[in-house]
Amino acid sequence: MALKGNLRDFTITQLLNLISLAQKTGTLEVKGPGQTAWIAFREGKLAHAYSDQRNTSLAATLYRNDKLTKRQVRLIQSRAGNIGDKELGLLLINANYVTQKEILTGLKEEYVRTVNNLFTWVEGLFQFQNDILPQDGKITLRINLENIIMEGSRRLREWEQLQDEIPSLEMALKFTDNPGTDIRNVNLSVEEWRVVSYVNPKNTIQQIAKATKMNDLEIRRIVYGLLQAGLAQLIRPASATATKYKKPSLPVSGEQEQKSLVNRLIKRIQSL
Repeated sequence: MALKGNLRDFTITQLLNLISLAQKTGTLEVKGPGQTAWIAFREGKLAHAYSDQRNTSLAATLYRNDKLTKRQVRLIQSRAGNIGDKELGLLLINANYVTQKEILTGLKEEYVRTVNNLFTWVEGLFQFQNDILPQDGKITLRINLENIIMEGSRRLREWEQLQDEIPSLEMALKFTDNPGTDIRNVNLSVEEWRVVSYVNPKNTIQQIAKATKMNDLEIRRIVYGLLQAGLAQLIRPASATATKYKKPSLPVSGEQEQKSLVNRLIKRIQSL
């Protein structure tokens, strides 16, 4: 199947449907604005996925899932060298660091996440290469595309709504003078705390997304939640000069640390 074209003419949903129905084996390369993704399929099922914007190696995946520490990842990189994911997985299982289920679950989430991100791409070039699969050292799965396509369609509708609510990521955020809710009662996720820590009239939403390593859909979703809660409002950036970020250390692991962060946010709002 020689398949090549532009996402303006052939959407990701249509591509996945075609690959699933034809039960094709090969790799779909999609070049979007500023990034490229490679999605591998075996007999119409998702086998592997990665992009040049995110490390989807087994060690990095397990670290993001809190199965490995930074120190353990560094040791793996220094001692294991170019060891493949399959061999690394066996070593970690035999050493009782992780279970096979934890490895497969983590990789499945990574692969699906990479594919889901494509649904928000409205422009890009794609090419499907028959019978091209990842290297032997990579761990491949067999994930049905039906649920991914359904979830992707839902995400696309959400994306279109969020684009209407937040049409430009070049706007900035500021805390509202009179929050519509008591911030002491606000229960935010770790990702939401990270975004809140960057709220400043000088920081555009695009800059915050880059600093927190979020894609357009993720940052729009969190910003929309802050707007709906009455905690923040959209404004024009105070300065066109790009801010050099210093990633803060967000103490969100314990109740006392969360109270401390909330108190600092309250003082910050009151000082505006």
